Amino acid sequence: MTDRNHGLPATLAAGFLASAAIGLLAGTPATAQTKTLYVGMNGGVMEKGYTQYIFPSFEKEHDVKIVVVPGTSSDILAKAQANKDKPIMHLMFLDDGVMYRAIGMGLCEKLKDSPELSEVYPAARLKGDMAVGIDMGMTGLAYNKKMFDEKGWAAPTSWSDLSDPKFKGKVVFQSISSSSFGLHGFLMFNRIQGGTDANVEPGFKAWGGTVGPNVLEYIPSSAKIAEMVQTGEAALFPLTPTQVATLKGKGVPVEYAQPKEGSVVLMVAQCAIANNSEPELTQKLAAYLLSAGAQAKALQYANQMPSNTKVVPPEGTEEKVKQMNTFMKAAVTLDWDAINAKRPEWNARWNKMIER
Repeated sequence: MTDRNHGLPATLAAGFLASAAIGLLAGTPATAQTKTLYVGMNGGVMEKGYTQYIFPSFEKEHDVKIVVVPGTSSDILAKAQANKDKPIMHLMFLDDGVMYRAIGMGLCEKLKDSPELSEVYPAARLKGDMAVGIDMGMTGLAYNKKMFDEKGWAAPTSWSDLSDPKFKGKVVFQSISSSSFGLHGFLMFNRIQGGTDANVEPGFKAWGGTVGPNVLEYIPSSAKIAEMVQTGEAALFPLTPTQVATLKGKGVPVEYAQPKEGSVVLMVAQCAIANNSEPELTQKLAAYLLSAGAQAKALQYANQMPSNTKVVPPEGTEEKVKQMNTFMKAAVTLDWDAINAKRPEWNARWNKMIER
């Protein structure tokens, strides 16, 4: 596209992109004339949305080239940690739980005050503004609408519904060792049992006699849920409103239910990488990505839910944003410092006691 290649012919554009890749490996700018910022983020829809619709206006205004370093949150964190003394990236997007680890490792630089930062949800501002959410979401409960209708079941209203005997062999639960959805569901169940984010003993103790008998299968991710709903195997499972909407768009008979105890905040956050080679420009990019204009484009083209409360939803997205604003009022924020300190121990215990 012209706005990605700055109007260069295809052969020159290919050469430019090749030099950018070489620059990334060497840790040096791709050209002497135009500065380059490297942003670590997920590939796929997110990368396409940002490179085609969100980055170009910032590139033009600041005479800068933005190159995406694609990968999962764990991949990006590993790259940032390996190059801590001489960062090869300037900005990174990470899932919130992983971002707390990055902050604890000293990989993030405090974001400067800006009008854009003041417009985001308070829950989106992490650890004294060391990072901030750019894509807001939450984990609640989803259910098989077709099955519920056929059996005359009322929609779920609580995380404790996971232990209702009528769902025996019909709950699908994501592994807490590999899925944020599973971890969120377990921690909310643990709270109902009297536990905290630092003490999961009540949850582990109660699981085997409550939710455990209802679980048909522990899955590593949510990829199998659509199939299991359509085959009539899955009745109830943790999921996000966004994923429910995506499944419904594909004809899968699912609905989202907001538990009365609250859903769990699930966001993608950004941080400016500490000691990067372009600190001022990176701060400007971070502020731009928090702006209402940039986040409206992210909503429209990258299926991201804005953290900026001033976003005017593009046509066709109004209801999604209204619903998200309602859910956010009762959303629960987890203590990720406490969780990350114990998570390896929990994972091992879960795999040994529950998924054995």
